[in-house]
Amino acid sequence: MSFVGTFARRHFEPLMLSVQVLVDLGVVLLACVLAYHAREYVGWRTPTPLAAQWQLFYLTAAVCLVCFHAFGMYSPIKSLLNIEEFKSISKATVVAFLVLNVLFFFLRKTDAPAEGPVWSVLIKLHERIDFAGKPERFSRIAVILSFVFILGFTLVSRFVSFKVIQMLHRRGIGNRNVLVLGTGQTGRRLQKKFVLVPTLGLNLVGFVGEDDDEIGKTIGHSRVVGKVGDLDHLVRQHKISEVFVAMPESTEERVLEIAEVLDRMGVVYHIVPRFYHLLSHSVRIETVDSIPLITRTDRKPGWLYAAGKRAIDVTVALIVLVIGAPFFLIPALLIKRESPGPVFFLQKRVGRDGKLFQMIKFRTMHAHMSGDAPKPKSGRDPRITNIGRWLRRYSLDELPQFLNVLRGEMSVVGPRPEMPFIVNAYGPLERERLTVKPGLTGLWQISYARGEAIHENLEYDIYYIEHQSLLLDVVIIALTAFAVVKGTGAY
Repeated sequence: MSFVGTFARRHFEPLMLSVQVLVDLGVVLLACVLAYHAREYVGWRTPTPLAAQWQLFYLTAAVCLVCFHAFGMYSPIKSLLNIEEFKSISKATVVAFLVLNVLFFFLRKTDAPAEGPVWSVLIKLHERIDFAGKPERFSRIAVILSFVFILGFTLVSRFVSFKVIQMLHRRGIGNRNVLVLGTGQTGRRLQKKFVLVPTLGLNLVGFVGEDDDEIGKTIGHSRVVGKVGDLDHLVRQHKISEVFVAMPESTEERVLEIAEVLDRMGVVYHIVPRFYHLLSHSVRIETVDSIPLITRTDRKPGWLYAAGKRAIDVTVALIVLVIGAPFFLIPALLIKRESPGPVFFLQKRVGRDGKLFQMIKFRTMHAHMSGDAPKPKSGRDPRITNIGRWLRRYSLDELPQFLNVLRGEMSVVGPRPEMPFIVNAYGPLERERLTVKPGLTGLWQISYARGEAIHENLEYDIYYIEHQSLLLDVVIIALTAFAVVKGTGAY
């Protein structure tokens, strides 16, 4: 491998961060230039030539980059499906717009005497950057258009960046070698996440067990490469960057012993806590003297969110049903032509607070094979018709559920409703899904785990329930539209 290739692999994250800052800078400047020309294109002409606007463009870029950093957009830690990053982009753009307008107010020429060092510096700054003193130099319409473009372009560029980084990690570029301590269910769940989410950039070298007889066993696609006593040798041999301690069933003393060993070795480590399902909720850490307490925060959304969410549901449902009504006839005719039976498939599902309702879908299976059976695992399932396979691929079989949305039984975004026999086996954690209205789409549907059972991937629904917001709903709807166009629907 060349020196450049070796350097890039060893310094992948700082290099990607540097590239991302440069891309963001280019995106912001491009948005400003296009906004300037767009204003002239619609007839709102300004007497100021483009060359005189660059002072404003540079200031806008500086403010945006500072706000991007303040909202964590350059953090190497990624959230679930990068949802928090998309939310941060929206918040940072709005704050940058407000900050720039505040600067317009303060960066104005003043006739006040320069008394004291602070005023002297401010006046000198005003002399170099003076917008309010010459209002004809910039256009308020162009500024507003700039930030509209900045928001849109940054969302698109970050989405492309995530895909590029994902592609590089899939090819092994920039991945960090990691070990998982613990061969139980928790360790296996971590292994599953490492495989499903390549954007984490984690290459699982293997498991580390507690007993000699575990060494050499295969768990999934990984082997047990040693035991805890071999950690020092394993870390040096495999060039381990991080260690995940997945032993929630072990005693506190044992976990602390392992943490002490890893501290001495200087290895970054992460510990899965014993009550990690509880920590999936929004919690805060309190103390009684020196005793830490975990307290669950109250995350019930207010009436404003409920009203806004219902408004989005009704608006989206009406748009889809009115515009898409003529196109409903085509799949209906094809379904009737291919196999006998009804066009629509009605099934009882469990909604909010355990209430039953009839969910409506286009029938995608042979009528005599449809029922309360588990979902198909692949597109080759014999129960699925030819037209049904196509409808499932592009999620078009879900379109009639917008009628459920209009009736208030479902929402556009929310956990998928399950069948009663599955809900009857729910435990306390699974029943959290019933605290909100079920939806047509959600985090699970646009995740890497969408091919698996819904109830086996609760973390997506729990995350949504704990972080409900109108902005999150809009982000999920946008990502769902992209997935539908791409054709990555369910089987």
